[in-house]
Amino acid sequence: MLKTISLAGAAMALVLSSSPSFAKELKSIGVSLGSLGNPFFVALSKGAEFEAKKTNPNVKVTTVGFEYDLGKQVTQIDNFIAAGVDLILLNPGDPKAIGPAIKKAQAAGIVVVAVDTAAEGADATVTTNNVQAGEISCQYIVDKLGGKGDVIIQNGPQVSAVIDRVVGCKNVFAKNPGIKVLSSDQDGKGSREGGLTVAQGYLTRFPKIDAIFAINDPQAIGTDLAAKQQQRSGIIITAVDGAPDIEASLKDPGSPQIQASASQDPFFMARRAVQVGVSILGGQKPANPVELLPSKLVTRDNVAEYKGWTSDRSQ
Repeated sequence: MLKTISLAGAAMALVLSSSPSFAKELKSIGVSLGSLGNPFFVALSKGAEFEAKKTNPNVKVTTVGFEYDLGKQVTQIDNFIAAGVDLILLNPGDPKAIGPAIKKAQAAGIVVVAVDTAAEGADATVTTNNVQAGEISCQYIVDKLGGKGDVIIQNGPQVSAVIDRVVGCKNVFAKNPGIKVLSSDQDGKGSREGGLTVAQGYLTRFPKIDAIFAINDPQAIGTDLAAKQQQRSGIIITAVDGAPDIEASLKDPGSPQIQASASQDPFFMARRAVQVGVSILGGQKPANPVELLPSKLVTRDNVAEYKGWTSDRSQ
């Protein structure tokens, strides 16, 4: 982790260190995630298993990827119901369309907790504070530019996490009248290729760009590639995720324009989701059904201390 520890982070550490006893033992958990080929979901799966086994060393953990196929995720939930799991953790393929499957699981006495993205009808959701992530990533731009410059918000798919990140970024830019936003509505598709394509358009259209905020790391990497192709330099690029690829870019002297990413912590996110689920199993409803985890800014200056998605967390 970064050396700077927030009060919220300290509070969460206290939560993690406590081991209350629960009325109903967690014997079996089903986990359905986007794709186990994605490092974010791999870290989620490891965090869920780590916390589940901390709760009960003999717990059975079944983790599957639905490969962004909603029908497949619905089938997985049906399989979890048939197997009689106590708790389902899921990253919803569609927050609304997954609702009936969640209701079916709950009718069978299963607690359902959503991670990363909210799901309609879930007992609880644990996700990153994406508004804050957008704020700290864009505050970095403001600070680097001394409050004055021409900037771009590279938007993305209109899911809650992306919308919140853009809201956070706009909040910061709006407080700084010297910041001129050239564009904020272009969709980089959440991908490296999308970021590359959209950035090529910006670079052709605008002769002066001081900074670009991309809604996630893949778009930021695509943006950096576009700038290299067009031999444009001096552009500050920031993003959200703290993924392995951006971690490598922040350490790479050959990619100096990529300067910061507001990190998510999927390992901890999954641990909290399991903790919340076990509390609900024990009859304790969460005070707030949506728990927001703080984001920390990873920069070229502090990346050496960053405990990323793929680092060993078995402690």
